[in-house]
Amino acid sequence: MSNAKITGYGYYVPEKVYDNAYMEQIVETNDEWITQRTGIKERRIAKDNEYTSDMATEAARMALEDAHMAAEALDLIIVATITADYHTPSCACVVQKNIGAAHAAAFDINAACSGFVTALAIAKQFIENGTYQKILIIGADTLSKITDYKDRGTCILFGDAAGAAVLEASAEPGVMAVDIGANGADGMKLTSLDLKADAEETEKRVGKDASKIFMAGAEVMKFAVKIMAEAASKVVAEAGLTMDDIALIVPHQANTRIIYGASKRMGISDDKVFVNIQKYGNTSGASIPVALYEAVKSGRAKPGDKIVLVGFGGGLTWGAAVLQI
Repeated sequence: MSNAKITGYGYYVPEKVYDNAYMEQIVETNDEWITQRTGIKERRIAKDNEYTSDMATEAARMALEDAHMAAEALDLIIVATITADYHTPSCACVVQKNIGAAHAAAFDINAACSGFVTALAIAKQFIENGTYQKILIIGADTLSKITDYKDRGTCILFGDAAGAAVLEASAEPGVMAVDIGANGADGMKLTSLDLKADAEETEKRVGKDASKIFMAGAEVMKFAVKIMAEAASKVVAEAGLTMDDIALIVPHQANTRIIYGASKRMGISDDKVFVNIQKYGNTSGASIPVALYEAVKSGRAKPGDKIVLVGFGGGLTWGAAVLQI
């Protein structure tokens, strides 16, 4: 049985920056408060005419170039997003067209901030069972388009980005173990509305705007710290390893208090945790792959290292994976 190994990494972030000084101008907040509570200094914001598929396409092209692979060689494209351009065609189909991956199947998945790890889990199965040999997975979101900039509890958090990875069948170790899960009973603690007319959900929003995201921050934070630690520990054990074998944790970049709270529960020192939230904020499905790209390209994750990806998101969902770089 072949292993699923990442052979190419890519990312894209928009040029526009909303720093904390800008956030101070548009909502009642300040740099000290934002930094202490979240760790965020800047977030990237898509242009008015820039959408999730545009960012996903750029990240895909970079990942393919990094893998020295032509788009025509791809068997499958999976895009993890909650902000697709259309209900249909899927974002993955738009990317397939944009990059010229004529032979690839394509579909989207919705697991919010856990989406990239969920896509990784799906790709792993396809490669290991021999169905596909070359798969492109992308996490991409334009959260700024569904953020209420009157809601200081959420608008300081979110930014836009895309991250991508190419996986190939390989005899070398790659994705060693994955664990994904969900708790739909608490799903309404983090919501982005669509076709269903839901007066109760609309009323929960600061601006009463059904097109904007809602999050019960304190409740989601409690869930996040616990589930990230549990998922990471579980997947490491499933890989037949201990935390001592792990060179680096690459978590979902939601909040530094969540990240370091979870790492403390794991028994991992802060220096073994990769953090780039200060530059980008929470970019949902793009968060983990962008952090993974930067960890690998900066040398924090080196060839042969075993690392853990772990995240949580709307649904509520979670996911963790052990990779050998």
